[in-house]
Order: sequence, then structure tokens, then C-alpha cells
Amino acid sequence: MYHFHSAKPSGFVRLLIAVLIFCAMPCSAAQKSAIKKTAAKPGLNNIEHIIVIYAENRSFDNLYGLFPGANGINQATSEQYIQVDHDGKPFKELPPIWASEPGKPPLAEHLPNRPFRIDSPMLNLPLSVNTRDLVHRYYQNIEQINGGKNNKFAAISDAGGLVMGYYDGAKLPLWQWAKDYVLADNFFMGAFGGSFLNHQWLICACTPYEPAAPQEDRTVLNELGLAKRQADSPKSAMQGAPKFISNNAPFTPDGFVVLPKQPAFQPSKTPPAQTGDRRFADPAKFPLPPQITKTIGDTLSAKNISWGWYAGAWNQAIADGMQAPDVKRKVIYVHTSESANFQPHHQPFNYYARFAPGTKDRELHLQDGDDFLKAIAKGTLPQVAFYKPPGILSEHPGYTDVLSGDQHIDQILAKIKQSRAWGKTAVIVTYDENGGFWDHVAPPKGDRWGPGTRIPAIIISPFAKRHFVDHTSYDTTSIIKFITRRFGLEPLPGVRANAGDLVNAFDFKQIQKHDDK
Repeated sequence: MYHFHSAKPSGFVRLLIAVLIFCAMPCSAAQKSAIKKTAAKPGLNNIEHIIVIYAENRSFDNLYGLFPGANGINQATSEQYIQVDHDGKPFKELPPIWASEPGKPPLAEHLPNRPFRIDSPMLNLPLSVNTRDLVHRYYQNIEQINGGKNNKFAAISDAGGLVMGYYDGAKLPLWQWAKDYVLADNFFMGAFGGSFLNHQWLICACTPYEPAAPQEDRTVLNELGLAKRQADSPKSAMQGAPKFISNNAPFTPDGFVVLPKQPAFQPSKTPPAQTGDRRFADPAKFPLPPQITKTIGDTLSAKNISWGWYAGAWNQAIADGMQAPDVKRKVIYVHTSESANFQPHHQPFNYYARFAPGTKDRELHLQDGDDFLKAIAKGTLPQVAFYKPPGILSEHPGYTDVLSGDQHIDQILAKIKQSRAWGKTAVIVTYDENGGFWDHVAPPKGDRWGPGTRIPAIIISPFAKRHFVDHTSYDTTSIIKFITRRFGLEPLPGVRANAGDLVNAFDFKQIQKHDDK
């Protein structure tokens, strides 16, 4: 027998007793339904883990242009795919696919002026075979997009006609995940250009700044505000790739960083000084000074939301970077099948003062890819996790193929789905930028920095819609917006108001079903 104290029960106890008595009485179907609806509160709070997997350098049409129900290759009009030369006149045929090595003959010629299959007999390069890299820089991407016409990709590229190549992506493991869950076919890279800048926009929706940038490292522009060409630059793209006066200058004329500058902290392509702390890049080599702009990491930490940036080969790269400056690196920028091919400019948090060597924030939040896999297996994932594959598994043209990276991400997704966290997790798989490949959809109006070309994005979750192509307009900053909304964070200033927050990819009735089990 249970004995109750004579003191008046609390409000909660009285409510509990009332519910028990009410439920013990005969109830109509409508009454039972009302109780269930009152008890369940489906919504974003059911998602306890957000995982972002960030691959490399593919446009939407390049991989998913044949996806059923998506705005793909077959929806492109001739006005969207016919490429024009520097004078604005359409090519009779695409420029040759130029070899990446100077003086070498073209890799292919006489391609029709339209999109073509890379894995067809014309080139016969399957998804398991690497192609050459393609230029993917800030000012070049702006010129290629050409105000939304997307008709100067071939003219401005150093790879010529290769920009118009695409694959039958149905052979990729991630294609099936996209079929089962959500493929966003209106998702754009956050910033024009390449990997460095788009990684920054992933975490802060900002462009790094260095007011003391040397004049010789600032891009020379023409009267249209585009990168100025050399006097001997070919007049037609049929004769060769364009030549720019400041081809690799990392800064805009006013000191913003739009091409890779190495971080001041190891791992960095800039080695340490001969004497001094080897955890730091040699300051005499002018690495980018540590940045202080607020990142999504700052806003997460401010609300005690656990998070981590996990990078494949991070620990190896730190050890590699801390070697004496005259020792040959084995991991950083080594493009061989035996090397992880670690790219320091793909590690955005490593550019910020808050995560300097020796700080608690660095130890807590910047971790190795193996730590990510262990956290999945042990059920210790933080609330927000970013995973960056090593270069060799990133799908980046020039030093790896598509298939190996796709298989790698597929294996990680399988581990997540088998883990105890799966029932409370949302995964976003996307790419940093287009890698120089053409896409037929014009980016939405934005600001000075972007958005740039359309890229693939797949949303995978037990709460995601099923077999759904999401046509909502998104860009990379939508990921920040989604994290911010879920955890009630302070918005970051650079996040674009017209970019969706990914919520349309989720079915809250599905969350209801999960709660009812």
C-alpha cells in the first residue's frame, strides 16, 4: 500500500493524478486523439544533432544533372548552355580541353557547343578516373556567370571545354541517398570562386580582411571590375586559356582575401621559422594574420552548444607542418595516392585567433576525422559536427576522382544511420563550390561576394521528407541559418535574408511518427 503525505499535492502531482484518472475512464476516439496531440510537440527541437559533410568542387549539373524530377541538364535551354567567346559570339565548337601542363597537346578537341558526358565514349572517363583540375577563382567565377547567363564558363576556364562535362551520377552511392531523402536542386555556393572563400562563408558568412595586404598581392582589375588580362592573352578562347595580370593574387584591391592565403597556425603550407615555436607558420612568409570575425562556433559556444570541426588527417597534418622548414612535407599538399593530401586552406577555424595553438577552444573543437568516427560509434557526437574529408577523398578534380570520395561519404552515412544518434540527427551533405564546372541555373541576386554557381546538397534524416526534390532557394549560408534557428543562436550579420533555412526539407509529421513509436 502506498501512503501519501497529508500536505496538499503540488500542481504537477494534481495534474498527473487528473490525467491518470481521466485516461482510466472510457474515452472517445476524439478524446484520445486530443490527448496525443497535446502531448506531442513535433518540431526542430527533436533534432539533437546536426552534421555537415563538406565535399569538394562539383556543380549540380556535373553530378546530378540527370536526377529525376530535378532542374537538370534536360531543362537547360540553348540560351543557358551555348557558350560564347570573349567577343560575345557563340563558339562553333567548344574550345579544346587544354592540358594542365604547359606545352602539352589538348586532351580533346572538336566538342559540340553544348553539355556532354565525361563518362561517355567521347572522353570515356568514368567516375573512378580523375580529370584535370579547372580554374575556380573569385573573379573568374563572376565573369563565367556573366550576369546569370552562365555562357562564359568555357571562355574563361584554363581547362577549355571540360567545363561543360557532366556524369551519369546514378552510379554514385550518394545518388541513392538523394533518392531516398531530399535533394536540393536550388542550392548555391555561398561565395564566388574557390574553396578557401567558401569554407569561410560556411562558418562565418564573411570574407577575411587584411588592410595591410601588399600592393603586389592585390588583384589588378579592368574597367568592368574584372580581373585584367595580360597584353598577350589570346583574343579567342579557341587559341588558349586567358592570361591574367595577377592570376594568383589573393587579395581584392581593397584588401579582402578571395584566394588561398595560408593560416598563421599549423597545419599550414607555410612552414615554421627555423627558430621559434613550430606550432606557428613563419611570420616572415606573410601568412594571413589571425582573424577575429564572429563565427558560428562563437555563437554555439556562447549558448554552451557542443560542436566540433573534424578534419581527415588533421593530426598527421599538424605533425607534418611542425617539422623543420627544410624537411619535405608528406601529407600537406602531396598529390599522391599514398598521401592524405591535406589542404590547410580548407580548415576555416584554423584562421581565427580564438583557435590559436595552446587555447582550450582549439583542443575542444578542432579534431581529427578519426575522432568523428569514434564519436559516431560511441554515441558521443556533439550537437553540431562539421566533417571535412581528407583531400584524397574530397572529390576534387585534379588530385582525386568522384567515386572514391562518394563511397567514403556513403560509408560514413551508413555508420550514422546505424548509430544510436540516428533517430535524432539531421545530416547535410554538400560541396564547397563548383570546381569551375558549368551549371545552367543563374544564381539569385546577392551581394558583392555571392552567391556563386549552383552545387549539390542532400539532406538526410529520419525527419527529412522522403523521395523529395526541394526547389527552395538556398546557399551555403542556409546551413548557418538552420543551425541558428534550431539552437536559438544570435544571427551572423553576413547570412543572406533571401536564403532559405532548410526547414522545407523536413516533414514534421514524420517527427510526430517518431514520437508516437
